Amino acid sequence: MPSEVRVAGRTDGWYRGDCHVHSVSSNGGELTPESLAGEARAAGLDFLAVTEHNNADTHGTWGRCAGDDLLVVLGQEVTTRTGHWLALGVRHGQVVDWRYGVRDEVIGRWLDEVHRGGGLCVVAHPHAPYDSGTFLYPDQGFDAVEVWNGPWSSDLPWQADNEAALAEWGRGLGEDIRQGGWRPAMGNSDAHLSGQIGVPHTVVRAGELSRDAVLAGIRAGRSWIAESAVVELSFTVSADAQRVCIGGQLESRGRPVVARAGVHGVPSGVVSFHTGSGKAHVASLSAAGVGAVEWRTSARESAFVRVEVRHPGSRMAALSNPVILR
Repeated sequence: MPSEVRVAGRTDGWYRGDCHVHSVSSNGGELTPESLAGEARAAGLDFLAVTEHNNADTHGTWGRCAGDDLLVVLGQEVTTRTGHWLALGVRHGQVVDWRYGVRDEVIGRWLDEVHRGGGLCVVAHPHAPYDSGTFLYPDQGFDAVEVWNGPWSSDLPWQADNEAALAEWGRGLGEDIRQGGWRPAMGNSDAHLSGQIGVPHTVVRAGELSRDAVLAGIRAGRSWIAESAVVELSFTVSADAQRVCIGGQLESRGRPVVARAGVHGVPSGVVSFHTGSGKAHVASLSAAGVGAVEWRTSARESAFVRVEVRHPGSRMAALSNPVILR
């Protein structure tokens, strides 16, 4: 059986999607699949991944919710005793076991099972403040990390600590790149209630709007995270005539490189470029929230460059995966 409900058929482009959503089939969920699909469309999304807690109860329902304008990828939130993870692109009816913890040393078996089916394994909200919410497994074997889960800042007692997740991912990024095994960042809503879907979501460059193409884009890091569909971000790094986009590698051959971020939809926002040494350059946008920021560096100074865009007061509006410098 397929791991997606429908191949939507659109060609190469940037697609917006939320890969961590729950319906009434998950505890705490209040939305039907039909309602989730309607809210995904209203939020400007092109795809979503259904990730019920440890069940495949809604897999047979999504066929009547998807369409040429909305791809649905089947998945699961695997809620183990020592951390949660997302299995994206599972088979129709497939349920991944969750009844273990880090000391059982069995998680690799289930990661391999998802990978054998062409799926993706994502660390979910690694700093969630509740039992089993702190992620204790090694990152090896996982394809991506959910550094942004739900609203960036919130007074809700169960809200994940997104600042901690982003800082942890960012600190290890340079060494992971040098070792050839870096894991891209993702952002998802973890929606359970009306009005939550798409806050935030991941914007992926894919060859077409299909399960395999979208997962390949996420796996390769050809993606950035948006607070909402109002926010637009472009990010490139160039050296002379060579230019690469998010997730790409630039062979600079010792030449100076120019990082350029174009932003729309973040009034009076703050744009910052980050390298292996931390925050390297900061610039402000106009009150209109539209503008472009450039910064010059070199491969000798860092193995990568990535960008963040924050609202005044530091709430995140968008962040990118890196461009790698060789």
